[in-house]
Amino acid sequence: MNYLAIKHLHITFAFLSGSFFLLRGLWMLLDSPMLQRRWVKIVPHVVDTLLLASALVLVFWSGQYPFVQNWLTAKVLALVAYVVLGTIALKRGKTRGVRTFALLAALATFAYIVAVARTRQADVVWQAAGLGG
Repeated sequence: MNYLAIKHLHITFAFLSGSFFLLRGLWMLLDSPMLQRRWVKIVPHVVDTLLLASALVLVFWSGQYPFVQNWLTAKVLALVAYVVLGTIALKRGKTRGVRTFALLAALATFAYIVAVARTRQADVVWQAAGLGG
């Protein structure tokens, strides 16, 4: 496979991961029994593993590394925040309010990750608000 094919796979896995997270978040808000289905607990791990694997291939093939490239560092740190917030939203949040807030924060973080990936600018939020230099 070439770089462009891996990049398109990465984008596809990112879309699937975000979409499925949104769906599970909606099911959480609706107290849907769908969240307890076996496949719903397995598929996100498969998609996220493929997303991470494609990201690692892109990093090595492009020679652009986190903690060297600011935008990749921002993506990695935002990814950690996204995972923590997602866990609170879908599992660990003690109240519906906490889970809802974590869900919205995770979705905003996911949007930030996508914006950074598209612009390769870590301060994309500030630039969009007209505050960036």
